[in-house]
Amino acid sequence: MKTKILDGKNLSEKILAGLKKKNKKKLTLAVVLVGDNVISEIFINQKRMACERAGINFKLFKFPSEIKNHNLKKEIEKIVEKSNISGIIIQLPLPEKFVPEEFLNLIPEEKDVDVLSEASLGKFYQGVSPILPPTVSGILHLLKNYKINLKGKNVVIVGAGRLVGLPLAIQFLREKATTSIVNRFTKDTGSFTKKADILVCGVGKPDLIKGDMVKRGAVVIDAGSSLWQGKLVGDVEFGSVSKKASYITPVPGGVGPMTVACLLENLTKIKQK
Repeated sequence: MKTKILDGKNLSEKILAGLKKKNKKKLTLAVVLVGDNVISEIFINQKRMACERAGINFKLFKFPSEIKNHNLKKEIEKIVEKSNISGIIIQLPLPEKFVPEEFLNLIPEEKDVDVLSEASLGKFYQGVSPILPPTVSGILHLLKNYKINLKGKNVVIVGAGRLVGLPLAIQFLREKATTSIVNRFTKDTGSFTKKADILVCGVGKPDLIKGDMVKRGAVVIDAGSSLWQGKLVGDVEFGSVSKKASYITPVPGGVGPMTVACLLENLTKIKQK
């Protein structure tokens, strides 16, 4: 059995080209960055390049990590009020002294392309949101493109974070998959992952998932990202896992570019209403 690569880079390029044709009015994405974070800088650069390909304006608002809580709120409120800004994201993680929800909730639904404010998340959890969280949407696009059906499949998600695990579990349940989430308190994670038809990992810990934790023929989706010896790597030990998986996403070039493309797809959708 030859393992197939779930090529997020190629599919994302097609989505961005489609958005460029579809966008009749000029849209602008604003990104708020607080402090210095190497991985955040990489992701922001990916968003900047994707905006260029999709014909969308990109504006970065950068603030020092020393900024006071109330001053950061004021700055975000100013950005929200700008009529030329179509969508806003706050690049996570924020420096530890900040409570993310306090700032995410400043973004109104009509500009919340990341689906991270309480109002937007509430609609998503109720199944009435017009858009999906970008990582969720990106993974669904990939599975659909490669004709991988979720219905009735045993899905295991490693990590229950706000960006990947939690929203993905909700959506997979909607897609009629049997869904389990494991976290750092789970005893014997491998006993869960070995049963997965589809395994998703989004923790941010290099080589967390190894070949002996995966059953033969599983679909493996690596949604993790961290820096290892100056390189962006995922959670999956690609060498050993790719020998057993039927499909696998690479890092980089898998979930990352799909998440960015779907972020811009969200921007286009909410501004067409």
